[in-house]
Amino acid sequence: MGEMISGWQLEQWMEQADAECTALGISPSEIHWFLQELGGLDRLTLRLQTFKQQPAIPLGVPWSELTQLWQRRLTERIPLQYLLGRTYWRDFALKVSSGVLIPRPETELIIDLAVSAIEDINNNGVWVDLGTGSGAIALGLADSFPMAEIHGVDTSLEALAIAEYNAQTTGLADRIQFHHGSWWEPLEFLQGKLTGMVSNPPYIPSDIIPTLQPEVAQHEPLLALDGGDDGLDSIRYLVETAPRYLRPGGVWIVEMMAGQGEAVAGLLEAQGSYSGIKIIPDLAGFDRFVIAYLN
Repeated sequence: MGEMISGWQLEQWMEQADAECTALGISPSEIHWFLQELGGLDRLTLRLQTFKQQPAIPLGVPWSELTQLWQRRLTERIPLQYLLGRTYWRDFALKVSSGVLIPRPETELIIDLAVSAIEDINNNGVWVDLGTGSGAIALGLADSFPMAEIHGVDTSLEALAIAEYNAQTTGLADRIQFHHGSWWEPLEFLQGKLTGMVSNPPYIPSDIIPTLQPEVAQHEPLLALDGGDDGLDSIRYLVETAPRYLRPGGVWIVEMMAGQGEAVAGLLEAQGSYSGIKIIPDLAGFDRFVIAYLN
């Protein structure tokens, strides 16, 4: 601890930060989040602005460090989650770094989808999260299916180290096995055994990536974003290969980009091994997931 600033000083800085956010198209809600996480300021104090009357506010980190990090947020457009080294997803506080995709709030629904797809909740079976990244989906599955065997796969060793760390800190490490490799490669032993496959694969068309907001285009791992010319390269592969691994009635759930639903459903139909194919919207009403069952 140690360093103090006055309520007036904080108010001045917040006003300036707010103007900077507006100018750059960054959500001003990030200011509160930043001050809570780094400065150790209380959410209610910030909301009600009761700090204004305080002559001295104790800070969690030195003021100079705080303001420097904020400058990096603005000038380099580094996502706040990477600057802070963590994000919140479902009930978890997760470590993140630039080696993993930042788990998005809309992806939280993929877990609810998995839960609703399984009739016998007591027989949780075997699930895989392909391209696990920070481990978010694997953790969500382990949390929702307490009796299940969960496997997470990633081709990035940096991602796997973070996923392992997140499994430890959330107390779910003994429930998940992480594997290094590309897609199914390390899972040969699970052929014909899977209750469910869940994946948030790269699905953005290559030429769209440079047009995305700089936070994504310049800082998030390209490997986790780039879905090839039409964005469907990885999804096409998962459609073709999953039948070898799913057991009959096993569920296939994938996140995609708004507008890809019809194409993905078409790929599943053409493959011939799936039924019960459905396109599921996210809370904003955009097509976001496709679910199917192996015949």
